[in-house]
Amino acid sequence: MDTADSPTKTQTSDDENYNLLCQAHEQFNNREYDRCLELLQQLETKGESSGLILRHNRAVVKYYKGGCKQHQQLLQELEQLSDGKTAPGASGVPVVGLSLKHAGGSAITVARYNKAVIYYHRHMYGTALERLAPLVSRLEALEKHMAALVATLQLQLLLATNQLNRAEAFLDYLQYKLNLVASAPSPNNSTNTNPNTNPDEAASGATAAAAAAVAAAAAAAAAATSTLAAAATSTTTPSVLDATVARVAGESGGHLQLLQLLTLVLNRKPVVIIEDGTPQSAELRALQYYIMKDFQMAAKQLMRINSDCTQAGTVTPQLSTCIANNMGVIHLRVRHYAIAAKFFQNALRFDQQLADNLRQSSLQTMSSARSCEIMYNLGIAMLHLRRPKEAFQCFLVPIKQYHSNPRLWFRMAESCIMEHETKLRGEERQSLEGVMNSSVSKPYAAQSSAVPEPTLEFAALCLRSALTLALQYRASFHMAASPEEALEQKDAAAQQLWSQQQDNNFCNPSKPVSLESLENMLAAIYAAHSFVSLRLGDHVTALEMARHLLQSERLSDAHKLLGHMYAGEALIMMDKATEAREYLEPTFVSTLNALDLETRDWQLKSLDAAQNVVRYNLAVALALQNDFQAAKNLLATLSHPIVSSKALILHRYVELKMSAASALN
Repeated sequence: MDTADSPTKTQTSDDENYNLLCQAHEQFNNREYDRCLELLQQLETKGESSGLILRHNRAVVKYYKGGCKQHQQLLQELEQLSDGKTAPGASGVPVVGLSLKHAGGSAITVARYNKAVIYYHRHMYGTALERLAPLVSRLEALEKHMAALVATLQLQLLLATNQLNRAEAFLDYLQYKLNLVASAPSPNNSTNTNPNTNPDEAASGATAAAAAAVAAAAAAAAAATSTLAAAATSTTTPSVLDATVARVAGESGGHLQLLQLLTLVLNRKPVVIIEDGTPQSAELRALQYYIMKDFQMAAKQLMRINSDCTQAGTVTPQLSTCIANNMGVIHLRVRHYAIAAKFFQNALRFDQQLADNLRQSSLQTMSSARSCEIMYNLGIAMLHLRRPKEAFQCFLVPIKQYHSNPRLWFRMAESCIMEHETKLRGEERQSLEGVMNSSVSKPYAAQSSAVPEPTLEFAALCLRSALTLALQYRASFHMAASPEEALEQKDAAAQQLWSQQQDNNFCNPSKPVSLESLENMLAAIYAAHSFVSLRLGDHVTALEMARHLLQSERLSDAHKLLGHMYAGEALIMMDKATEAREYLEPTFVSTLNALDLETRDWQLKSLDAAQNVVRYNLAVALALQNDFQAAKNLLATLSHPIVSSKALILHRYVELKMSAASALN
């Protein structure tokens, strides 16, 4: 009689299990999930050795049966598999059955990949990178189709987190080490297609490159949901997998090629985008135009995509959201702020169709929701339109997700300052009586600085956060190698891992920042912090921030002027008029660049205006030192309308003081 260990019985059992596996695979592809679950249950009843694989596939089939919406339940099942927890009666050691022969990895490998897919679609990119790291570290050991899936997701995550240098290095690793992608089409060497653009120029922190690449990345992200099923079914049947693996590998190769082009475009590499009639290639072309600062062609390309998809009947809320947002970014760059705000509002309306009920949405729908990025862009447009209340409310949405972005904290502070100044201008329409008393800081009602309202108290909190983050990032800033050094390092590329590449992606979701951009941001934070401290009566902090501002590297002439003014005012308020005169000497104004003043969005549009403002403040300091004659002589030189009314009042005050002094003598 045959025993359980006899070859005859073993062969018969394997054949039966194999037939059930084939049927389960077929039923899954036909979306007959109930029948597929029954077959998997039969396999488990028959004592199929690959218990972890069956548990994994059963969880995935149930997920698809529920309309791909119960991702939290699926995630819990996958976490249990990864933790090595087995079902009652199963062995504590994962058993590799015959279904793993062509599967590209164990059930735990696929479970880890699927977990990373879920976290990616939930916008938890950092967690997804952590979950995927064990698979990426042994990418060469995986079979080619599984390696392609993991590489595709890893590249998407690097781009989603703005790790552009690391993404490019990882792409080289895939191309030359693993041979997973072919060389991208590049222009003729004699043709100069590398635009002479400033890689750190941003549309006022409006997530420029990241927003323009939303559609292309979203199109590639669609592979992650489909590969969830493909990876699950790939652990089910060995021989039927031949066709499935080829199909999945082909899809992954196509998405890798798309991500390769996107990576090269974002890194400003010369590459030819061959338009094949698909929206993805057209979107990449639009992004390339945008980076080359050909905004008109970028807008035309986006409108053509919208027109073609409308005629073909393939317009989706995701596509409409992407086009509207990107059109808004383009108009933001050319300073058409009202039009940009309208496009962003349209993008939010389209996005709302996706985000109405995310708890009951599919993963693909969840990953397509971009309300945080769009609200960030809309807030920037509202700031330029001088609508600070609306801008502040917009920034409250992305700050919950991007709380480590110093630029976003600074934008919130700008909204608070602008709202306060708007109210103050309304009060200044009243009579200017008691000018000398008005120099004393206006008392503010007691209010917690933690309250998210557009007040100066909250602005101070935002600026402290922005300053702390910016100083931390400057201390850890990575300087890119020069072209000569990069050429020398390329010879040792085999010894240098792609993971060792660094990116200064401190301002997600905006693109990485340069050192110059970071220094400019710090200068702006110092200036705003000094101004807010003056308004709140914290003169010591105001003086400290002004001095830090004047010591900053790459200081613009406009910020230099503000540093002198704020330091002088703070010292005057601290009754140190003698020290204040050192900062208010008009001689430094002649060294300023008039163009830097004229191109700013403020009242000082000329060197003459700046000279008059500085001289007026110096006259105030002289009057406080009772040097009335010098103050009167200085006031006589003031002629600019920006100070004329205040100079007239100060002149009358000086004359009264001089008359009183003469009467006493």
